Amino acid sequence: MPSLLLSLARGAVTSPFKRAGRPGATLPADRHHRPAAPAAPGPLAAYRRICAFPETGPLPVTYPHVLGFPLAMRLMTGRSFPLPVTGLVHTWIEITAQRALHPTDPIELTVYAEALTPHRRGTEVTVVTEARLADELVWESRSGYLSRHATGTTTPPAPAAPEPALPAVTEWRLPAGLGRRYGAASGDRNPIHLYPLTARLFGFPRAIAHGMWTVARCLAETPQPDLIHPVHSVRADFRAPVLLPGTVTYASDGTAFQLRGDGGRVHLTGTTTRTAPEAARDGRS
Repeated sequence: MPSLLLSLARGAVTSPFKRAGRPGATLPADRHHRPAAPAAPGPLAAYRRICAFPETGPLPVTYPHVLGFPLAMRLMTGRSFPLPVTGLVHTWIEITAQRALHPTDPIELTVYAEALTPHRRGTEVTVVTEARLADELVWESRSGYLSRHATGTTTPPAPAAPEPALPAVTEWRLPAGLGRRYGAASGDRNPIHLYPLTARLFGFPRAIAHGMWTVARCLAETPQPDLIHPVHSVRADFRAPVLLPGTVTYASDGTAFQLRGDGGRVHLTGTTTRTAPEAARDGRS
């Protein structure tokens, strides 16, 4: 597997030579692969602990995304990728799991870029991660990453409707070192998550929590987070960064969930759904 640190270094070098919003920009046709292999026990155990998933049982539904992230970084730091990786913001993720996956399953991963979409704040790219067992697609995620740049749009967007407040379930006190601990478990050691000094280089007053940690931690709090009956879908939208250290409130009505901070500020919204296989196939078509 490619080193995430090397990918971050390559991205820092190549980003100044890329211009987001360039007319006629296209995505590379590259597909990056990880051969079929089970999850490594040590990193998986560390991931379960930091996200509060059960110590045994099926893979957390978010874990294939973690396994595929080095491939995504190699894709996004490649010379033919049109957006600078420095400053890319993870804005949303959708996950669809066709069945429960287990630590011993030899999962084959494929990552590719699917679409470039104009956004009111710049350009958004969709990156797809697919997991297969014996050539059968069993899990996939789609993630939006926003590259901010001038768009020429002068009309301010209509104010968004306030998010309805879901019932508060529990409060979490997040330590300053959370980003370093999650980075060690996941391999994602982006400087914005590690120390106040490295985060300030990118415009944050303090280190911020990984978006994928916030999603995973919320899903770990839901009843039976590993149950897929029979198709499990997750959608999460990242609204605002979570500064470390900090205190957040997890709220949920059983299907929708939120992560809220001081003053009711919404950091994350999400939904989970379970559908029949036939309905899932119809939806994809």
